[in-house]
Amino acid sequence: MVGEEVVGPAPFGWEYKTLGAACKEGGGDIQTGPFGSQLHASDYVSIGVPSIMPQNIGDNRISDDGIARISPADAERLSRYLVRTGDIVYSRRGDVERRALVRDHENGWLCGTGCLRVRLGEKGADPRYVSYYLGHPDVREWVVRHAHGATMPNLNTSILGACPFLVPPLPEQRAIAHILGTLDDKIELSRRMNETMEAMARALFKSWFVDFDPVRAKAESRDPGLPKPLADLFPARFVDSELGEIPEGWQVGTFGDVVEQLRDSENPLESPDFEFRHFSIPAFDEGRWPKREIGGNIKSLKSRVPAGVILLSKLNPEIERVWLVDVQPGDRAICSTEFLVLAPRLAHGRSYVYCLARSPQFRQELEGLVTGTSKSHQRAQVGSILGLSVVRPPEKLLNRFEVVAEPLLARTLARRSESRTLAALRDALLPKLISGELRVKDAEALLGRLVR
Repeated sequence: MVGEEVVGPAPFGWEYKTLGAACKEGGGDIQTGPFGSQLHASDYVSIGVPSIMPQNIGDNRISDDGIARISPADAERLSRYLVRTGDIVYSRRGDVERRALVRDHENGWLCGTGCLRVRLGEKGADPRYVSYYLGHPDVREWVVRHAHGATMPNLNTSILGACPFLVPPLPEQRAIAHILGTLDDKIELSRRMNETMEAMARALFKSWFVDFDPVRAKAESRDPGLPKPLADLFPARFVDSELGEIPEGWQVGTFGDVVEQLRDSENPLESPDFEFRHFSIPAFDEGRWPKREIGGNIKSLKSRVPAGVILLSKLNPEIERVWLVDVQPGDRAICSTEFLVLAPRLAHGRSYVYCLARSPQFRQELEGLVTGTSKSHQRAQVGSILGLSVVRPPEKLLNRFEVVAEPLLARTLARRSESRTLAALRDALLPKLISGELRVKDAEALLGRLVR
């Protein structure tokens, strides 16, 4: 029995243990990843076994975006640090409250330097339930409060092992995990579908406006594979320009010819009780969901975000932060001044601007504009960004691209909004289920009415 009740008194038949004791009883343990002396920067390879770092730990999921990799030989050498399905990984430093459940496709990845691994064991508690328990707001607060270090919290196996852990009977654990997992699965499915639709829009942009595939096909007397009215909008030859060969009749301009920077500012402190939709750098990094914050809690001047704009970060351009926002007319939305608020100029649509700002060529040029010595504080100057050279297609072709791409991206915004609703429901149910305040049957009935 643990003296500290983190999420409230234990309901009848439930009991408190420490997380470390629960792991040991189940045949598992809590372990750190390899130290820097065991794995050096020079050991990472482009193709190999993924290595989970703190930046790959999201909200109960592992992100493989930009994930580091090690060779199979190093994976064998460090085999005691490989994760299994059902393990839970934590960051040892910084944002120590975030954790991620290891899923089937991540089995055999490495618990990398800077991470901790929690293993419940084959006879232990349900890993999915434990991962949700560790996401309870009070449990997260406990972890942060007990982590060492005022400026940079540090987590170790002793601290995490001492975390009070409320253990329901195993069937109840599985039922709670199923309810919360159903919501998470729908959110994840929506995310994957959004990735697919964005990829379709960006692939079309690349084909038409970067690789010039229809123009090349016509220049080589090949069928461009498009309906004739659309194919007729593309020329059949190239001409020289300062950017190299471009389709005949197209122009070279600047990014500032394509977008207008909106500069309206807002001081949230003047409306201390009003709830703003705050598009910040951290909110983008945590899933592109703006936070709802009252003005009194927002201490600096912000930029206004109207409907139909794109946000482009000038901070550390090596990290791609291009935000297709879902602001509606009448919303009171603001963003960090690290974002440029960009409205498409006449003849250009937001889908074209979004795909242009995310295209590899544009990103490469943007990265070349940085100033500042500290990598975390490097910025591109606004005038230089707007002055970047771009190819400008004719208006009729821009319109046709928008007809195809805009519905795809509009659907991603709709799904993102649905996911926010599901996440809010999950976050509301989680503490009530974990504490036993809401019983499984009642939650199942609620879920049946709301999620189909």
